[in-house]
Amino acid sequence: MDKYHDFNKNIIELVGGKENIEAVVHCMTRLRFTLIDKTKAQTNKLKNLDGVIDVVSNNVAYQIIIGTHVNDVYKELMTQLELSPKTALEEQSGKKNPIKAALDVISESMTPILEPIICAGLLAAVLSIASLTGIISPDSSTYQIFDALRSAVFYFLPILMAMSCAKRLGASPYLAVALAATILSSSINDVKGLELFGIGLPQITYSNSFIPILLAIWFMGYVTKVVKRVIPNTLQYFLTPLFVMLITLPATLLVFGPLGFYIGEGIIGFFNLLMKYVGSWFVMMLYSALQPFIIMLGAGNFIMPVVASLIAATGYDPAFISSCTISDIAVGGAMLGYFLRARNLKQKQLFGTVTLSAVLGVTEPAIYGVFVKYRRPFVAVMIGGGLGGLFAGLTGVKAYSVAWGLFGLPAYIGEGDFMNFWFMLAAVVISFAGSAVAAYLLGVPTQEEDQETINHVVAEKGKDKNLRTSSLGNVVKGEVISLNEVKDQAFSTGALGKGISIKPTGTHLYSPVDGEITVVFPTNHAIGIQSQDGIEILIHIGIDTVELEGKYFNLNIKQGDKIQRGQLLGTVDFDKIQEAGYDTSTIVVVTNTDSYLDVIPSNSEQVIKTNNLLNVIL
Repeated sequence: MDKYHDFNKNIIELVGGKENIEAVVHCMTRLRFTLIDKTKAQTNKLKNLDGVIDVVSNNVAYQIIIGTHVNDVYKELMTQLELSPKTALEEQSGKKNPIKAALDVISESMTPILEPIICAGLLAAVLSIASLTGIISPDSSTYQIFDALRSAVFYFLPILMAMSCAKRLGASPYLAVALAATILSSSINDVKGLELFGIGLPQITYSNSFIPILLAIWFMGYVTKVVKRVIPNTLQYFLTPLFVMLITLPATLLVFGPLGFYIGEGIIGFFNLLMKYVGSWFVMMLYSALQPFIIMLGAGNFIMPVVASLIAATGYDPAFISSCTISDIAVGGAMLGYFLRARNLKQKQLFGTVTLSAVLGVTEPAIYGVFVKYRRPFVAVMIGGGLGGLFAGLTGVKAYSVAWGLFGLPAYIGEGDFMNFWFMLAAVVISFAGSAVAAYLLGVPTQEEDQETINHVVAEKGKDKNLRTSSLGNVVKGEVISLNEVKDQAFSTGALGKGISIKPTGTHLYSPVDGEITVVFPTNHAIGIQSQDGIEILIHIGIDTVELEGKYFNLNIKQGDKIQRGQLLGTVDFDKIQEAGYDTSTIVVVTNTDSYLDVIPSNSEQVIKTNNLLNVIL
């Protein structure tokens, strides 16, 4: 997301700053702002901003048209605004899955504090190497000063967590930190015999933990809302912090502290039992083999709370972080195998680039750019990663910190545990070599490699005899309209890709190709399809119809469905949409137009179900 940092920074400034933004959601192509004062927005400057296609302001929303990559832009924008991302439908309905919401809070809260945790872990490895080689004595002041940094990060973990999750949970970051510092004080942390209002408190160690403070800040967020409703505005500045702390601190010591402590102990106990009776080798083998699938499901961070609990309680993680590194390097090995096997120059460049990033611990480019398309690398990683995880589990490899990838390996030395380091090194070598060999033997699917080679030659030479076309069938009966006549600049300028528009006279929507549904927007007004030839198609039903929130749309498809050309996708009541005051133009564009020689619209003025709508020159 970093590549959109400056872009979003400029957008925030030009819409009037953070304080002028009440809410922001997105649809398939645009950001939709609810601004407190629209006159503060500098529309002309926004229109001229590199990356903005157009700006549309109406009574409903202030819309900045970005393109089909709007989701990536939106996520980075939410980070800068320190808000939780929502789709347009979620913003309207406010309905959330409570379990998913809780996991999202934990994941989002852990991510910012990984930086100091990784620093502390790698620092421990450096100090261990320095002391064992005699460069620094463990008794020296220099050693103790740097070791204080390492130990402080874990001891004060509740403070880091409080700062990270406070805004996300609707609490004041400063009051949250004050609460965390209070329970870490020598008067409370791990003290026996404490009483509050005559009620005995259990002896609890709050340092090195995160669940008690997370529950406490969640409660603080609700208390803050209630207190602000009760106390008059003129007195809130003085009384709100006092009442929030007077309520939250006792609740933390009496309820959330003990509850969080026992939850943490339960998590650790569960995984200890699993590893005792099933074996850490099984856990490590399974996770190392399956991590790419877990990342694809968007659940890559779900283990972080478990890892934090294990490291805080025992000083090391016996399974997961090691498995992450083994799997990441296995991904790099699979990409090296493909690099050595591929004949197409363009493919070689892709495989070589993602090999390096995967070995360094960043596997998303490989997983989304290669694995999803070719699929066979998943098998290679399951083989290599599984073997590496099995070896690490059988030899009892431990991760002393949250650090993965090639540069994270020194952290496995821990307290002078060089055998642990050598075993981990052997495990990643096994995973890398195993995946590389498996990927090389499995190879690039012949049809994929041959087709990419053909496309590359056609694109370079443009020889007519090598050209072939793929046609897109019609999506709805109606009158064909040139794309440049559409009353939406995002489409009319071709910024989202070449295509065509239809003024519907029918109600049935059909698939234009054999392929797969890649996205169905929650309001049903937009559908993404990828054909078997790799053509990426966006069907946008009407202009600004996202505001109807799904009304008059009846689709019978969902993301991931396999579809056939001419298959009924659903029905739309275009008459009702028109009566509601919306343009019914149904737009079909090829969003990856730049990947082909040309996209040529049908020259037929009227289209029916069987007509070709577009011809893509491959």
